[in-house]
Formats: sequence, C-alpha cells, structure tokens
Amino acid sequence: MEHLFNTNFLIRILIDIFSMFILVRLVYHTIYKKKDFFFTFFLFNLVIFIITYMLQAVEFSVGAAFGLFAVFSLLRYRTENISTKDMTYLFIVIALGLITAISRGDYWEIAVLDGFIIMFVFALDGNLLIRNEKVQRITYRGLEYIAPSAKPQFIEELKAKTGLNIHKISIEKIDFIKGTVELKIYYYD
Repeated sequence: MEHLFNTNFLIRILIDIFSMFILVRLVYHTIYKKKDFFFTFFLFNLVIFIITYMLQAVEFSVGAAFGLFAVFSLLRYRTENISTKDMTYLFIVIALGLITAISRGDYWEIAVLDGFIIMFVFALDGNLLIRNEKVQRITYRGLEYIAPSAKPQFIEELKAKTGLNIHKISIEKIDFIKGTVELKIYYYD
C-alpha cells in the first residue's frame, strides 16, 4: 500500500504553494494592492489541493471532483458581496489546486501549466493586453448634471474634483429629497 504523503505529494504541494505565491502575492496584490482575500485564496487552494489529492488515492470520478470544486467555490460566497474579479481569482485559485493535485503529467508539465495560467491572468489583468478599468461608487451632492445631455459636463466636473481619468459614469439612484445622486464612475489607472 502506497503512503499518502510521499515525495509525489511534497513536490506537488511545493509547486502549488509556489504557484499560489506568484498568483496572489506577485500578480493579484501588485495589481489591486489588497490583502482582503490572501487568507481565503491560500486556504481555499490548500484545502482543495489536499482533499483532491487524498480522494485521488481512492476511486473517485473526475465529475465528483468537479462537483466538490463547485460546492467549495460557492459555499461561502453565495451571499457575500464579492467583485467579479475577486470571484474570478477565487475560481483560478481553486482550479490551480485541482490541477496540481490530480494532473497526470510530469512535475515540470504541472509547473508549466500553472505558469501558463498565471501568465495569462497577468497579461489580461495587468494592463498588458487591455487597460485595467476600475469602478467606484460615489454619492454626489447636486442634481444639476442628471440630464443625459449634461453627461459630458458631469464627467468633466468629476474628473476635476477626483483627479481620476474618468471615461464613463452610470447613475444608479437619484434622491430628489436629499439632492444627491448615487453613481458608478469608471476610470483607468
């Protein structure tokens, strides 16, 4: 009987941890400057890796593994207000744990596959292929710019007040009693 925690396990978990460090610390944190999800990303990845690796030792279908993956990915975040980008990173983190745990390739192939995914994420999210657009919700006091024809002036006013390179706005809510407008501003870094 083969031991569960052998050289294969150690090499795979080292590849996984190294991949996670690059993705979370060097890509995600460099782009977003946020530490909110470090714990979540690393622990989700580690737990998925270990469970999947252990289930690989017994007869377990790939479909069941992906079902487990889906349950874990939605378990906590079903009601949590999490951005699409953070949810995408969570999905990638879980996928890296699965790939590294169950891939049939050699170690270098697993590392190359993880590296390819990370490089693709960085190319798309790190302003290499497309500009990184940010969105922020703000409340603006004043109703003089709510008419659709005044949108260009509104954008210029917001650019002057915020110093951000705003290129688009969307009005979410108008409060005539308070004289405020809740809106989303879209800008580039």
